[in-house]
Amino acid sequence: MKTTTFTEFSTDALLKIGDQQVLKEFDSPRQIGLYSFIWALESGVEIIVDSEPILLRANQILALTPIQYVQFNSGDALRVYQFNREFYCIKDHDKTVGCAGDLFFGNDYIPLVNLSQEEQEKFELLHQIFLEEMDNQDRVQAEMLRMLMARFIIKTTRLLNAGDHPQQHKKKSDLLRKFNMLVETHFKNEHSVKFYAEQMFKSPKTLANSFSKFNSTPLQIIHARIVLEAKRLLTYTDLSSKEIAYELGFDDPAHLSKLFKKNTGMPPSAFKASKETLSA
Repeated sequence: MKTTTFTEFSTDALLKIGDQQVLKEFDSPRQIGLYSFIWALESGVEIIVDSEPILLRANQILALTPIQYVQFNSGDALRVYQFNREFYCIKDHDKTVGCAGDLFFGNDYIPLVNLSQEEQEKFELLHQIFLEEMDNQDRVQAEMLRMLMARFIIKTTRLLNAGDHPQQHKKKSDLLRKFNMLVETHFKNEHSVKFYAEQMFKSPKTLANSFSKFNSTPLQIIHARIVLEAKRLLTYTDLSSKEIAYELGFDDPAHLSKLFKKNTGMPPSAFKASKETLSA
């Protein structure tokens, strides 16, 4: 199928629906830039997400956020849905199915949704309605497409949360989801728990106590996000360790190096060298 695109000039909204051709430009790692769903109709789709190889089986749907680095290695018979924040995230959606919901920033893992035979038929019908609406260029087209995307996200979220894979039960609470979103927005400049606690109208001690039921502390989440970004920059850019430290808000590069080594077991320079050796 050819790629079809909806744009709304008044809001800069964008929605794209296509097949594997959409991913051809990702023959080397780069940020995908849009909220994306990749639906494998057949098995054997090989994708690398943030340096992690993923093999999609038939009728699995992969959900990606704009910030993730993606490399498409092989695969045919795909359906790809992509949209920007202006298309969907400006709507007042429920926390579970919004752009901060379970499929995107509400989890610790890369979400994979499995479709049963019954669900395949339902998603196929939804896909056909999507294509029809992409051709209906009238005053209600934008709202109809947003409704269809909301339905797609609701259905995939339900399937994700009903899955029996152990990692799929690590659903975040609203508190943790909000904290994650704040970290996502500010981690390059704000590294202290005090800042995030103030944004949530809590004291650092109260916030830490609220996290006692989780397997990580607020500071660990902040550090994990910083280290993840450092890994991405070390892997996918030519920036030096010192430049990356400044990019991530560290006045002294040694502080990032110490944090990075504590979390990965090696300094940034050694991590970058190991990635260069693997790609050679």
